[in-house]
Amino acid sequence: MKRIFGFGRKRKGQPPSGSASLPCPAGAYELRQKDLGKLHRAAASGDLAQVRQGVKKYGTDGRAKAERTALHLACANGHVDIVMYLVENKCKLNLFDNDNRSPLMKAVQCQQEKCVAILLEHGADPNLADADGNTALHLAVLSSNTTVAGLLLEHNANIDSQNKEGYTPLILAVSEHHEEIVEFLLRKGADVHARDQCERTPLMTAASGGELNLIKVLLQYGADVSQKDTNGWRAEDYAVIHGYSSLSKQLAEYADWENTGEASMGGGARGITALGTPHRAAAAGFTLGAPAVDRGAIDDFSQGDSIR
Repeated sequence: MKRIFGFGRKRKGQPPSGSASLPCPAGAYELRQKDLGKLHRAAASGDLAQVRQGVKKYGTDGRAKAERTALHLACANGHVDIVMYLVENKCKLNLFDNDNRSPLMKAVQCQQEKCVAILLEHGADPNLADADGNTALHLAVLSSNTTVAGLLLEHNANIDSQNKEGYTPLILAVSEHHEEIVEFLLRKGADVHARDQCERTPLMTAASGGELNLIKVLLQYGADVSQKDTNGWRAEDYAVIHGYSSLSKQLAEYADWENTGEASMGGGARGITALGTPHRAAAAGFTLGAPAVDRGAIDDFSQGDSIR
């Protein structure tokens, strides 16, 4: 996961321990003052007067180390007044830094909502992809920020865009266990049957983590328990492979219930009923709460597992 989303990558220009650096919020660039000219230092630190002078002398779109523009630095650090000034002075909105991230992506990554709104209102492209194929919406999912995700979707972000691993924002949200944003994306029309490069669905990903809340939500939105990946595995197989055999049994019985309308009433299927859901019946028998059963725990219905 770290490799896929670039978290483990050493950033160019990252300061060594003890070097003079500018303060920055989580997710922002780590900067050494000596790597920045006057304009970029002013944009990073929030000095609008110096930015004005720098723009008159150097223009709006000059590059600092690692191909960062003043707009990248202002967005990452949440300096709304500087972002507005640069935008009003016709800076280029969609330039990439060395990680192929636009200023909008940096604003999203650093959860600078006002900066995100300004950029989108002035035409920043929400569907550009970084070096790992992630769009701004993928980055919003990683932050579990529904407000930013909503802004992006209002400005025509592709809700089912895929990164290099084939992860859509929904698959990513499930893999990160972000229940709120999973429900948000499904309400907004995300494809519940999306597939990654190995043909894994969101339901398979949820089953591999024993995520009962997420499984129930996905079933409510019509997830198909019969779908198979490139290995021929279903969600129930992912559950048992990862140590959730009682969950696997319940998924199998739910599949029978879907196919026949009358799943076995014993064991894990007890209590499965039709609910009022957006698409079709869901499994009331999935107990809400923590993941199903720890991998090392005794997996037996008689032991009071989370699945009843």
